[in-house]
Amino acid sequence: MKEHSGTEKGNRFMLKLARGIVDKRKLIFLFTLLLLIFSVFSSDWVKVENALEAYLPEDSETRQGLDVMQEQFTTFGTARLMFANVTLEEAQAICRGMEETDGIQSVEFDETREHYNNACALYTVTFDYDEDDDRCLEVLDGLTETWADYDVYVSSELGDTKAEALDAEVRSIMGIVAVVVVPVLILTFLAAMLINKGTDFLLGEISFVSNSVTGILQLALSLDYAVILCNRFKVEHEVLPAREAVIVALSKAIPEISASSLTTIGGLFAMMFMQFEIGPDMAISLIKSILMSLLSVFLLMPGLLVLFAPMMDKSRHRSFVPQIPFVGKFAYATRFVVPVVFLGVTIAAAVVSANCPYAYGEDNIPTPKQNETQVAKQMIRENFTDENMVALVVPSGSYETEGEILRRLETYEEVDYTVGLSNVEAMDGYMLADELGPRQFSELTDIDYELAKLLYTAYAADQEDYGRIVGDISNYTVPLMDLFLFVYDCTQDGYVTLDAKQQADLDEAYDQIHNAKLQLSGEDYSRMLVYLTLPLGSETTYEFLDTIREIAKEYYPQGNVYVVGNATTEYDFQKSFSRDNTVVSIVSILIVLVVLLFTFKSIGIPFLLILVIQGSIWMNFSIPAITGREIFFMSYLIVSSIQMGANIDYAIVIGSRFMEVKDEMPKREAIINTMNFAFPTIVTSGTIMATAGILIGRMTSSPSIAGVGSIGRGTVISMILVMFVLPQILLLGEKLIDKTSFSIRTGVRRQNASGRVRVDGVVHGEISGRIYGVVHAIVEGDVDVRVISGSALEEGGEDREMRQEE
Repeated sequence: MKEHSGTEKGNRFMLKLARGIVDKRKLIFLFTLLLLIFSVFSSDWVKVENALEAYLPEDSETRQGLDVMQEQFTTFGTARLMFANVTLEEAQAICRGMEETDGIQSVEFDETREHYNNACALYTVTFDYDEDDDRCLEVLDGLTETWADYDVYVSSELGDTKAEALDAEVRSIMGIVAVVVVPVLILTFLAAMLINKGTDFLLGEISFVSNSVTGILQLALSLDYAVILCNRFKVEHEVLPAREAVIVALSKAIPEISASSLTTIGGLFAMMFMQFEIGPDMAISLIKSILMSLLSVFLLMPGLLVLFAPMMDKSRHRSFVPQIPFVGKFAYATRFVVPVVFLGVTIAAAVVSANCPYAYGEDNIPTPKQNETQVAKQMIRENFTDENMVALVVPSGSYETEGEILRRLETYEEVDYTVGLSNVEAMDGYMLADELGPRQFSELTDIDYELAKLLYTAYAADQEDYGRIVGDISNYTVPLMDLFLFVYDCTQDGYVTLDAKQQADLDEAYDQIHNAKLQLSGEDYSRMLVYLTLPLGSETTYEFLDTIREIAKEYYPQGNVYVVGNATTEYDFQKSFSRDNTVVSIVSILIVLVVLLFTFKSIGIPFLLILVIQGSIWMNFSIPAITGREIFFMSYLIVSSIQMGANIDYAIVIGSRFMEVKDEMPKREAIINTMNFAFPTIVTSGTIMATAGILIGRMTSSPSIAGVGSIGRGTVISMILVMFVLPQILLLGEKLIDKTSFSIRTGVRRQNASGRVRVDGVVHGEISGRIYGVVHAIVEGDVDVRVISGSALEEGGEDREMRQEE
């Protein structure tokens, strides 16, 4: 037999590559061990971002406003503490105790229903430190320890308590999923997952979503690759020793696994086009994880198969996966009915799923499991109103203008109250931004009028406002907070001396003014806080945000105005979602379509396979639409991409097999053969994916991550459709598939060979007698067959050397 054809050269290259991998297995083991040790340490280098708003599009108003606030202002750490079952006297005593605690700047509490209700006291604590300062957590821990005898519920965004809870939950999920995986696969994927996590630091920063679910989805998405190699090995090991069986199995599995991974990677790649940057973040993380799994299967697993082959031989048992001829028989009998019913159900599902209730914030999405922070928020919500605050950021320069804006906003019933330098009281009814003359200042601070004029003169000189010095200084007015800060600097420099009481009053005023300016006044911008009476996420809220923006624009038509808060974050999420949803759906379908076109060389069959999986996606998200259960918008985008990219593999297995055998046997027998062949792969891979998804949905407290768990339900629907609907569609659409084929079949070729011949594929001919069917064998003798698919190669000298080495 001549060996110069492209196919034969490709096969021999794969054999040579596989032989090199297997024979260098000890070196690969050593390199993997070193890489694992490195990954254990490097996994701590990964920076995880826990805030979803950090992944807003860069051109969104909220993202730009957050950048300005981070640069211009100091945001002190805050926490809300609710004490349950306390009397008003106890609540007031607790408040006094908190105010005297080192590290606490202020405690907001009074006798109104906003702070005391149903024998519960709600305190808003502001710390002396920036919200990113770990000392905030230390003070907060001290508070809970001091009042440990009370029922205390703490709601705060400080620290990484969310990440810590998620890590514990993910470890539990991984442990359960790993139970259903055999040892060789566990070692393979543990190595892949550890190395993938250990190399995440190369990405710079990843989201808490990617950090939490990538490992689980990595196992679920790429298990097929290990199963393919394992099944190939078992077939080859029937007639070959372990080493040769692994070599041959790997040479055949590399092209097959690589092709299988393309649809999954394609579906994930669609998320790269999302405006919401957590999509690209997850896409990169998951694609990297799949590439790590591929390398682990191609390089590490062959050596493990050789190592564990004796143990696998001893523990071999009959297959627990039964033959399912009844599915094929049912498909043939209902081929004219099921496709019509499916089409009707799919159209209905598409219409219903379009009304899926999406949530753009996490607070109101229930989860089966709740962490301590969620419990605290729920308890506070049941006894007090939710806080909905937005920050209005405007160009600095005019306290008077800011005051006008705040007064105008407070006329709206949608506004509870506002906070800005223009309406924060300093002393005796005067606001921080009120402009006072020397006479008013002397009366307010109880200092001599002449001394007050002297201070105003010094202030004018410091501001280089020499005209005021020459003129009548008694008519010179200065914002109260600016003069207080100036006087404080003078006392610190020794230019002004006050008595003890005056100095104490000044120190107290300075602390208040200094902290207020840090929070509300920047070099280029001023910040005003607007507390709304509206719910966090609603169309009414979104409309009023536009009203706030329009009012501010009236006063600053040429300057940048930003409205920033949790409500605006959700609003921006909503605006980006409609675009992201369309783009992700179209791109994922197009990428998968291209892969299938090159796989099947037909337009018809890719269309039919995609229709089935897209139908399963619509059906999956019809369920929350019917039940009214909200799903986080990001979860929908992630799940739809993964479901299209991964579940399409189940349809490909059935479609490929049917295309192989449909012309060589009656259609009824062909579909029975197809389903018997495909069922083990689908049930194995699908069960892992469904199990992983269901566990994510049931065992995590993060609403955004719990929503990703709907991939479990989607996978179950996909398995049902590919098993009980796709066969009928293939039977009914066979003519469409043939007519839309854009290449001439070249797979059927006649080959003659003598000696030791490896036959692998669907063949028809004579092998010491006529044979017809799927053959995996080594034949000693003459072979004269038509190769419909697969190969028939005469083994040469290299293979003989391979056998002699063993």
